[in-house]
Amino acid sequence: MVEVADPTDPNILLAEVEALGSRLARVRAAVGRVIFGQPEVVEQVLITILSGGHVLLVGVPGLGKTKLVETLGTVLGLDESRVQFTPDLMPADILGSEVLEEGADGRRAFRFIRGPVFCQLLMADEINRASPRTQSALLQAMQERRVAIAGQAHPLPAPFHVLATQNPIEQEGTYPLPEAQLDRFLLEVEVTYPDEAAERAMLLATTGSAEARPERAMTAAELLTAQALIRRIPVGEQVLDAILRLVRGARPETAALPAVRQHLAWGPGPRAAQALMLATRARAVLDGRLAPSVEDVLALAEPVLRHRMALNFSARADGVKLADVIGALKASLG
Repeated sequence: MVEVADPTDPNILLAEVEALGSRLARVRAAVGRVIFGQPEVVEQVLITILSGGHVLLVGVPGLGKTKLVETLGTVLGLDESRVQFTPDLMPADILGSEVLEEGADGRRAFRFIRGPVFCQLLMADEINRASPRTQSALLQAMQERRVAIAGQAHPLPAPFHVLATQNPIEQEGTYPLPEAQLDRFLLEVEVTYPDEAAERAMLLATTGSAEARPERAMTAAELLTAQALIRRIPVGEQVLDAILRLVRGARPETAALPAVRQHLAWGPGPRAAQALMLATRARAVLDGRLAPSVEDVLALAEPVLRHRMALNFSARADGVKLADVIGALKASLG
């Protein structure tokens, strides 16, 4: 009789987390050879993928957002696809459509042709340029990991992640994402300009005769195993209390902070707390630690909360920023 190892054994969990940490170090190194000067962006995108979620990348053009998605697809061994969102993009352009075909015997039948959403890593480039009808077509895929065409459900490959980009400086001809869809993104990541040293290294590496190519460091099956392991990592009571205080304190109806009550129109729902529970575990493993801490909650508070909160009219008129409110919330945790 073969003895089966107990997956709840702390020693087994410890060994699995340490092995995952070593593998993720190789993933970060492989990404770092291609992407320059964006360590926090890379970290937060990896946290999102390890947590099994979707990410919204916000930044001006030319900062390597598309390159990052292509690199992650190769490094993580995922089948990736890209859709450029435009005002005339239709839901069928993303999901796919049925076509009428005639067989050799003369019989006609519908055949479903899959759209680009049937991949493991989908880049939705400039997602706010598409109409609300097309944006909503992505909702079911992001939440339920399947699409329904002509009453027939078609499951998406596993794992499935959407990495959407949004240009914050150009709003003409765009459609703001609805709150329901924004909440589907685990993190909103701000992509900023690289520092001088990183930009110098990028110029030397990308304008020569040979350019670095990403190499695979993980497979899709290993990523699924890693995502399952992240959910098994225990979270201490202190961290859990910090998450609850942060999220519940950001709701103007029940908040104790005057800044929240005065400046917010609405606050985050329970999905924000769920995002923090998963993301703090993933960040701990990426940093080589075996359990999350309150510092992880503080580090991830802004990317988790900023797209799940809205300033009221008077706050916007006074020049208040969401970062100020979130900063006050973080300070209240001590």
